[in-house]
Amino acid sequence: MKSAFNLQDRSRIYIGSLDELLPGLLPDARTVAVVDGTFARLHGPLPVSGDAIEVSLTERTKTLASVERLHRELLARGADRATFLLVAGGGVVTDTAGFAAATYMRGIRFGYVATTLLGQVDAAIGGKNGVNVDGYKNMAGTFAQPEFVVCDPGLLASLPPREFRSGLAELVKAAIIADAGLFARLEGVDFETLRRDSDLLADAIAAAVRVKVDIVGRDERETGERRKLNLGHTLAHAIEKCSSAMNHGEAVAVGTALMARAAVRAGLLGAGDCDRIAALLGRLGFDLRPPVPLERLLEEVAHDKKRLGDVLHIVLPAGIGDCTVRPMSVAGFEGLVRG
Repeated sequence: MKSAFNLQDRSRIYIGSLDELLPGLLPDARTVAVVDGTFARLHGPLPVSGDAIEVSLTERTKTLASVERLHRELLARGADRATFLLVAGGGVVTDTAGFAAATYMRGIRFGYVATTLLGQVDAAIGGKNGVNVDGYKNMAGTFAQPEFVVCDPGLLASLPPREFRSGLAELVKAAIIADAGLFARLEGVDFETLRRDSDLLADAIAAAVRVKVDIVGRDERETGERRKLNLGHTLAHAIEKCSSAMNHGEAVAVGTALMARAAVRAGLLGAGDCDRIAALLGRLGFDLRPPVPLERLLEEVAHDKKRLGDVLHIVLPAGIGDCTVRPMSVAGFEGLVRG
């Protein structure tokens, strides 16, 4: 086992070998698996006592209809309140199946095997589960903690380069928020080195998990500090709504770079640190140009699910390893981003 983290004594996050960890984590209760089809073909079946449900989900099909289908699959298998749901997949799968577990028979126990880098450093950690409504990100969802999350860096070798890169955006985000040392280590490597060096990758994943666990442990329901984890996401979600040209991580990279520039305009971030953020994202292979006009993105910001009345809580970097949350009106945010 490489490392383990405890989130409020309700969720344990493990970084290490799936084959070594999983047998000791599964409960004695009947277990049904929800498994991403690609993972199942590459790695074979999981050791569960009940049937496995194979799924193929995308952001377009991460919807309430998919949750309903999972509920029906569980009913067909006779799953009851004592059934444990083991979910293996990337962020789309854990978001959807976690929501299904949290709402099936008013909630059953569940755990995750995070099979993508994005899942291991962000999506599977912290207890947020949700699906999209009419293309708007995670408009329906719950806070429900998985009993465990297994993050096996060895599973990431089979990821396509674009999918691996997507997770790097969330890794950089965590470093900007609260880990200047991680940011500096990432500056010293390139994309291919991160893919090849399993020890370096495992250490980076552990650092990002530590950032998220520390923040969520203090603010699980996102009433304050947890908002910092949304760095870059207000514009990223708008990008995903307006265009299919970018996946989540690519959109987060663009949103993060734009918020760094906005932070310079607001007098919070030095130009040198802004340049470092853009340079690191560029070094990792991200295109930081929005795929649609900025005005179109700003039209969508008014529909952001985290808006409270006319107020947005905008995350702005204040340095490498530090950020702040600023409440501002939608109009104020638009003015800041436009410059």
